[in-house]
Amino acid sequence: MGFRIAIMGTGAVGAYAGAHMAQAGEDVTFIDPWPENVETLRARGLKVSHIRDVPEWSTPVRALHLTDVQSLAKEQPIDIAFVCMKSYDTEWATTMIAQYLSPNGFVVSLQNCMNEETIAGVVGWGRVVGCIASSITVDLCEPGHVKRAAGKSGTKHTVFRTGEVHGRITDRVQEIRRLVALADSALVTSNLWGERWSKLVTNAMANGMSAATGLVSKDILRNDVLRRFGARLGSEAIRVGQALGYELEEIHHIDPEVIARAGEGDAAAVREYDEHRLAEVNKAGGGEHRPSMGQDMVKGRRTEIEFLNGFITRKGEEVGLATPANAALTDIVKRVERGELAPDPKHLIDLRLN
Repeated sequence: MGFRIAIMGTGAVGAYAGAHMAQAGEDVTFIDPWPENVETLRARGLKVSHIRDVPEWSTPVRALHLTDVQSLAKEQPIDIAFVCMKSYDTEWATTMIAQYLSPNGFVVSLQNCMNEETIAGVVGWGRVVGCIASSITVDLCEPGHVKRAAGKSGTKHTVFRTGEVHGRITDRVQEIRRLVALADSALVTSNLWGERWSKLVTNAMANGMSAATGLVSKDILRNDVLRRFGARLGSEAIRVGQALGYELEEIHHIDPEVIARAGEGDAAAVREYDEHRLAEVNKAGGGEHRPSMGQDMVKGRRTEIEFLNGFITRKGEEVGLATPANAALTDIVKRVERGELAPDPKHLIDLRLN
């Protein structure tokens, strides 16, 4: 018998990865708090589309609203629970699904930010696995429809990286790799924490900037001041991660030390950083997507800024490193979120922190 799988949060990433599992015949139950999304999934299935190369397709799925989760008590228990909620919903979502896990069942954080510790606080460290979705560029554009602003990455870029918190390679992380590889390229890593922090830096350089400015990625990167402010955000985050002892991976396909030095004003590093980022955005379709926090702002949803740039600032304080750019961005995004400011590039340009 195969594993029973729950996707806790059928947003962009959960819907995209889970749809491929369901299409492949895996036993997947989708759980979501948005009633219209659940009803659409029940009525029409889950639709997946890509901006290029991949034909649109749909697959029937089983979907539960939060009020229906208690019905799982009458069924065989869940073996693998993917938590795909926003970071601020991690604890309650894990608590809800934890009571339906099998004795050997475990929880996979398939989220932005670093939520493994929060999950472990509910189920214990032995029942936590991490999984990172890198540069996946997906959006739940309407109920029951997830859209990817690209084609498949395949061998060009490894999208999913899964690992144990202790770094050993186990059968269960190999199984998670198999499941997410149904959607796109995947690997097992012995460096979960380094991968996690590297993804955190990637998000910190883009998400909050989109939320604060209202711009899509390409318009941010084509602006010299904003692009270099992104390098400053990344530099601060990289230095904090290094101080915490993390072994960082490539960030935006660039050596993290290049980004760190670029953010610190090293002329050669700035040239290399600029050339690489501009080459990326000048590719066909490059940078046309709106990062997830920018999507949240457009939709009027709460952002994860406290779990991204705010988290970097808090960790910087712990190790004695100042992070003025990340702190300033956190404050601006919170003010935009509260309606005190309208999204505008000048909020970041006027900081003169690039």
